[in-house]
Parts: sequence; structure tokens; C-alpha cells
Amino acid sequence: MSQFFVKLLVISLLLGPHHLIAQMAYKVQDHYTKTETYITMRDGVKLFTAIYTPKLATATRPYPILLQRTCYGIDPYGKNNYPNNLGPSMTMMQEGYIMVYQDVRGRYKSEGQFTNMTPVTVHKSDTDMDESSDTFDTIDWLVKHVPNNNGNVGQWGMSYPGFYAAAGLLSNHPALKASSPQAPVSDFFFDDFHHNGAFLESYFLLFPWFGVPKKDTTTFAWYDSPPVNTAKVVRDGYQIYLDQGPLTFADTYYKENVFWQETVNHPNYDDFWRKRAVLQHVQPNLKTAVMTVGGWFDAEDLSGPLNLYKTIEKRSPGTYNTIVMGPFGHGGWAYETGHTLHSNLYFGDSLASFYMNEIEAKFFRHFLKGVGNNTGLPEAYMFDTGLKKWNQFDQWPAARIHKQKLYLNAAGTLDQQPPKKIESVSYPSDPMKPVPHTEDLTSTMNFTPYNYMSEDQRFAGRRPDVLVFQTGTLSEDVTLGGEIKAYLNVASTGTDADFFVKLIDVYPLDEPNHAYMPNKNVTLSNYWQMVRSEMMPARFRNSFEKPQPLRAGQKTAVHFPLQDVLHTFKKGHRIMIQVQSTAFPLFARNPQTFVRNPYKAKASDYAKATQTVFNDSFIEVDLLAGAITEHAQQSVWNFEDYRPSVIGMAPFENGAQSVSTSTSVVTLRFSQKMDTRYYSFGKGPLGLESMARVKKLLGFSEDAKSFSFELDVKPNQRYQLVIGQSFRNENGDRLKPYLIDFKTKE
Repeated sequence: MSQFFVKLLVISLLLGPHHLIAQMAYKVQDHYTKTETYITMRDGVKLFTAIYTPKLATATRPYPILLQRTCYGIDPYGKNNYPNNLGPSMTMMQEGYIMVYQDVRGRYKSEGQFTNMTPVTVHKSDTDMDESSDTFDTIDWLVKHVPNNNGNVGQWGMSYPGFYAAAGLLSNHPALKASSPQAPVSDFFFDDFHHNGAFLESYFLLFPWFGVPKKDTTTFAWYDSPPVNTAKVVRDGYQIYLDQGPLTFADTYYKENVFWQETVNHPNYDDFWRKRAVLQHVQPNLKTAVMTVGGWFDAEDLSGPLNLYKTIEKRSPGTYNTIVMGPFGHGGWAYETGHTLHSNLYFGDSLASFYMNEIEAKFFRHFLKGVGNNTGLPEAYMFDTGLKKWNQFDQWPAARIHKQKLYLNAAGTLDQQPPKKIESVSYPSDPMKPVPHTEDLTSTMNFTPYNYMSEDQRFAGRRPDVLVFQTGTLSEDVTLGGEIKAYLNVASTGTDADFFVKLIDVYPLDEPNHAYMPNKNVTLSNYWQMVRSEMMPARFRNSFEKPQPLRAGQKTAVHFPLQDVLHTFKKGHRIMIQVQSTAFPLFARNPQTFVRNPYKAKASDYAKATQTVFNDSFIEVDLLAGAITEHAQQSVWNFEDYRPSVIGMAPFENGAQSVSTSTSVVTLRFSQKMDTRYYSFGKGPLGLESMARVKKLLGFSEDAKSFSFELDVKPNQRYQLVIGQSFRNENGDRLKPYLIDFKTKE
């Protein structure tokens, strides 16, 4: 979605050494003729358009038209200025298409007013417009006025231009034969700026691109720079955003920013967002062939491609409708890097080239040039991110799946059977100490997130405010191929909460590093690879339009999808689920006090809370192959094995029934050396009335293997005190909670 990424796509350095060599040998101006023109829309607004026609085109050798409409500018401007490359790929540029680029209305050299995700006009008059009518008018002009075209038009676009390609489908122009929306923005309440309505604070720096209207046509950026110069500041976005406080800080920078004010004033899924959601307006009987493209690790637009494909499949089943999902971040299929990496993981070589040459080029070649009796492509070309290979399916999700429930056992396991007894496990959630979404703090001031989508999750799973559930070691490969849904039953001491759920592949201890590790300090031994994650505000559990507060302490159902996967958990690996309430600064912090508009929450609204997850909660997955057996072999390495524990206390034994009130100093002994910065105490099962009061902390011993404190106790009383999980060893592993329970003498 971001301009930052789209602009980089046309910079040779981003395209890698393979493209650099090709570009030096192939100059666009040697093979194409450029013209620039304005095309008049039905309401009189003129849109600036650049047309690149192959020099080999003649009346007897016509070429199809390939159109991209964009809000990011179509530079270089000027009829004698040529870009380094054209179209989606070097292959298609060399094969020859009439490449057309257009500034959408209100951007750069086009006239009119720009509107984010232009609302769809359902019933159009002769002068009503939206992106589908602008697409129709553009295509109509092109086929009638561009010399030596064959009457067939294709459209493509990535990210925000992917939205324009998706909206162009609604034009239903008879000449539009093929369209490839790639990482298309489909709905800003679920893509990019929000996930299920939860605001992505990581997008804060992008608002100048979309919220500042231009005053006149221009070839230069007219909007202000981002409020933070990331090149000149410490790049710890976690601290920077935390120090800024509640989201009201944004008015310091964006009080006049149109899109920020629209976002603030529409915190719920109202007509403002619905009218902009292209998915809401997909029509039956679409005549254009569609190939939607996405990346499994696309932190910007994962919802868009998956749900555009599914929506067309549902509403227009007769349409040629296909989907491609590869092991890429945002747009990674559009440029070759040689070794295909995401975060610390290696997926193979030349995977982008395979997509561009064997999938994308075939699609357009067939529908626009009439090559072959069919495309030779499957309904779904999907990359298995566990086995690291392409798979083909005749429908998606695959036909042979069966639903599998994985229950979140309070003991920390994932069970296939529902619990016989309802139990729960709790964790603290402090918005002033949120869980970071990444270990790489230098990435937290980027324009948009990237690597976290497959990052190692050990840093989070070893915190006290993150719950961990996992299977034993898998005795055979298990493939999840399709949808994932979280069915949480939760309670909170607050009146609002977010729940961030992660599906994780736990590698075995003997997993070797691959040859292309980008970070030599990372080890794949016991790597906790995030496969999928999603955030859900509890306020929207029943309706995205009408948020509701939680009732403190009341068990409540919170259900939501995590988006699809195709991932094989290999033999010897384990399946893990993590549950937490913050992922900062990727997502803005929930105040945990219900307010009508979270964007206007005050500092006093932010409160600590205890979140409880009940063991009848489960994650439902589409199981494609393999079996998660009830008695899977337990891992040689077990979560409980590395946790420190209390191995003794003095001067009396735990459970003593006749403790002298003069014996007030208690010393605990630990199984491991502890981190002396952390400690906590809590109430036991008998509640606050029986909680022993800590009068004075005496602290850790010199070797950090014992801890002393003084209690204030009275005669003939039963006392309890929980030594909490905030205690941790030097590696950050949390203490097994320890209940002190004793009675004093009369």
C-alpha cells in the first residue's frame, strides 16, 4: 500500500542484480515510443496518462494494452523521459504490450479531487463517478484512440494500485479481458491501517501521503514530510510511540490532515468505510478473467487478496478466478533477489522469477494475446511455507480438508478434545509495558512493518503477559491448508481488551541454520516461527458497527479469523499458539477501559488489567494432511524444563501450621540464578483477606539464587502469598508460580 514501497519498485537497486544486468542490456526507449495525454472522464475531469507503445506495433501486428492506474505518480514525466522498466516484469516488457500508466484523479498531474479508497457509486448517472467509471472511460478512450492496439486490455496493480485494479473489475468494460490485482487493498478497516478495526500505529508516518490534498497539477510531492525524520533519530519506535502517549498526540502533527481526521471520526465500521470497501460491491457475472496475487508474509495487505478471491468465487462463480500466494512480504514477487528470504527464513532460489515467468506472463499472454487453448494454470497456485514448495489446487480452500479444533488447555497444551472440567489461565496486561511486536527495534520506525510476519517469537513467549500453548513433538508431517479461526472464551478485569493470537511453528533443537542467514546471531535451533497472527478488539466481538464494553469479570466469547495459511509442520516440530493483548507499536494500545472513541482516549483511561482465557477456547484449523495425534511423542525439550522454580524456603516449611509471629523474615531458594530486576507477589486462592502483607523487601542474595523479604503477620491467622511469574532467570524464563500457605500460632 505504501508509496515508499511502490516508489522503490521502480528503483533499480531494489530489483536486484539480475534486473540490473537485464536493464543495462535493454533500454525502454530503444523498444518503446512514449506519448503523454489527458483523457477526459464523464464528469469533465481530465486524467494524465502516459502511453508506451512497442516500436514493432503496426496495423498488421497489433499489441494488447496493459493498464496501471496509481495514486503514486507515473514518473518520469516528460515525453522524452523513460523509466528503467515497464510493466509487471522484464519478461512481459520484452514480449511487448502497450503499457499505459495513469495518475488517478486528484494525484500529481491529474485533475480533480483525490479521495482515499473512492466510495463506490452503485447507481451511476451520466456524470456520477467512482474508480470503476474512471477505469471504464479510460479503457474506452484507449481502445478507440491508441494506434495499433488489438482491442484487448489488461489491468494490474500492486498494493494501492491493486485496489484500482480490483475496482476496475466493476467497470465491466467489454475490452477488459484480464486483471491482476496484486496485494490489493480491499477495505481500510481490515487492511493496512486497521486489522479488525484495531489501528496500526506503525502506519502513523504514512498519513501525509494520503491526507493532504494538492492544490494544482504537479510532478512533485506536494505533501509535508513525515513528522519524524527516521534518518536522524534513534530508531526505537517502541520508545518513541510509548513516550507520545495516547493517540491524541497525533493532532500535534495531523490536525489539518484530512485522512487522519476521517480515521479519528470514524472509529467504527460505518457507512464511511463500507462505501470504500470494494469487496462489498463485487457483482455477479464478471466477464474479466482475474488472477489475484498475494504474499503469505504480507504485513500490509494479506486480507485483501484472500478475500477478493473468495468474494468473486462466491458472488460470480462463472468468472475465471484464480489466486496465487507465495512466500513473500509485500510485493516480493515483483522483483528477484536470487535467494528468497523472509526475516530469518530461506524458501528457495529465484521464486519471484518463477512467478513472473511461469504464472503471471502466462496469464496475460493467454487472455490478451490469445496464446494457447488455456492458461495452463491451476485455480490456486499456493506455496507451502513449511515444505517450501509450490502446490497446485483446483479450489481454495482445498476440497479435501477437514476441520480440526485445538483446545487451549490451562496446563499449556493444545488438545483435540474439549475439556471435561472448565479451568482457566490468566496473564497481566499493562498498556504502559506492552508486548513488543518484534525483537528488531530498528524496524519499528519503518513506514510499514515487514519481517515480523515470520519472525522468531521466543522473545514474546517467555514474557509473563503472553500465554503459550503447544502440542508435543509431531510424529508425522501435519499440513494446515486453508482458514484459521480463533474461538476464545475470555474474561477481563477491564471493560475493553484486545486479543492477539499467533500460530507458531516450533523447530526442533537440532534444526541447522541455512547458508544465507541474514543475522548471524539468530539460531534456527528451537526457532519459534510465526506462521500467522491477527489482532481482535473485544469491543467489536458482536458488531464492527456498534462496539460494546466488556463486563468486568464476566466470561465472554470473542471469535475472529486469522486469515489462511498453507504450511506443513514437519515431523519433529511442534504447533504452538500464543495469546497476548498487546503487539506494540504495530498496533496502538487498547486503553482497557471502554471509551466510545479510542482515538480520543485520555491518559487516565489507560489501565492495567488481568486477562483470563478459559480452556474451552479453541483454534479451528483446516487440516489438509497428517494427524495431530492425542499421544504424540513429547518433546525432548519441554517448556517446563527450563523454567526456574522455588526449591525451598526458610525458616519454616511451606504448609506449616504453627508459625511464630516473631519469625517474619522469609527466604526463598531458587533452582536457577535469577534476574534481580524482577519480582512480584499476588493473592492466593483464599483471596485478599488472607494475603500475607510484605512489610519489607530484603532482596536477592549475592549469587541471585535466593530472595528474602519480611512479612507482617498476626497470631492465629492463615496466610497465603503467591510468588509470581514476574520473577525470572537470567534468560528471561518465568518462574513457576509458587504458593506459600501457612498458619500462625495463637
